Amino acid sequence: MKIYLDSNIPYAEKMFAGLGEIVLFEGRSVTADDLVDADVLLVRSITKVNQALLSKNERLQFVGTATIGTDHVDQAYLADRGIKFTSAPGCNKKSVAQYVVSAVLVHAEKHLINLQGKSVGIVGAGNTGSAVFHKLTALGMKCHLCDPILANTDDPRTFVDLNKIMECDFISLHVPLTRDGEYPTHHLFDQQRLRQLSQDQVLINTARGEVIDNQALLQRVESGSQPSLILDVWENEPNIEMALLPYTEIATPHIAGYSLEGKANGTEVLYRALCQHLGKEAKLKVSSLLPQAVVDNIRVNSPLNQSLVKSLVHLVYDVRRDDHIFRMGIASPDGFDNMRKHYRERREFSTLTVSLDLQQNDHLLAALGFSIKH
Repeated sequence: MKIYLDSNIPYAEKMFAGLGEIVLFEGRSVTADDLVDADVLLVRSITKVNQALLSKNERLQFVGTATIGTDHVDQAYLADRGIKFTSAPGCNKKSVAQYVVSAVLVHAEKHLINLQGKSVGIVGAGNTGSAVFHKLTALGMKCHLCDPILANTDDPRTFVDLNKIMECDFISLHVPLTRDGEYPTHHLFDQQRLRQLSQDQVLINTARGEVIDNQALLQRVESGSQPSLILDVWENEPNIEMALLPYTEIATPHIAGYSLEGKANGTEVLYRALCQHLGKEAKLKVSSLLPQAVVDNIRVNSPLNQSLVKSLVHLVYDVRRDDHIFRMGIASPDGFDNMRKHYRERREFSTLTVSLDLQQNDHLLAALGFSIKH
């Protein structure tokens, strides 16, 4: 059995070695000729899995994407061919949520904002949006969820419409990219909606670039009095609209979910799914392969406040690092993809154990994801 792996899926060679012959490929450049003899195809979001890519393969039985999004996979085509498909929903929800926390704290420090009571409109209340809701609520922010699909189910949470979202101090997007159905998300933030944003608002996109009409966004920011922009995803990746960069407060190359734990979780989800498909026992756990964090313990002797929480968050992950690398490298040949391929190791908050005085309330740090010790 030949298992074709995107070379950017971490620990995949070790996890899948016992299941077949491993063949590595580059996700952006793989072709139909490359995959003629693939039995298993494991990808990330940059590979478009469709009839064109699989036209010369007659033996494929399993496709997996180590991502939460699936818009890059033609699932109807796979189903017609009887090819099993799996994704990794929720695998990097903590990573994306921690990216948002880091970015919000950067913005608050830069603009001298007290986050207590600031409103956040979260569009998309699935795994990732829910994680963002949980963490920003812990920071004392007033979070509102907008998800018309879930609102029409028995989900017990309170939902608001987009009109309410547009009134919030922060707007954070966490929807899949869809073009059809009752609630398509392609260009959800179009020219009309972008015009409603004021200079006092913050727009965060860690979902898919096409959820925001980037050309309409460029026109909006060039007209003056722009909202603050935190963009991790872009239309037409990797050939993004470079003219937007000067207007962004934080800009990164689609790496919000790129914590080591987040990516490794996606690998394990695919490993377990393939084992189940093959009728084999899933004996390996990717957690056993992760290295120890460089800093894994710290003691806090002062009462917690926003400034101290920011210091703890940025001790583990400061999004300004990735923003700086992005601005320095995006103009180089294949800059966008190279920054993703060679992304510097980033850990999640859980790798840092914070020792607190017994009298301190550990709810905030625990909700953000830190390990706590009294």
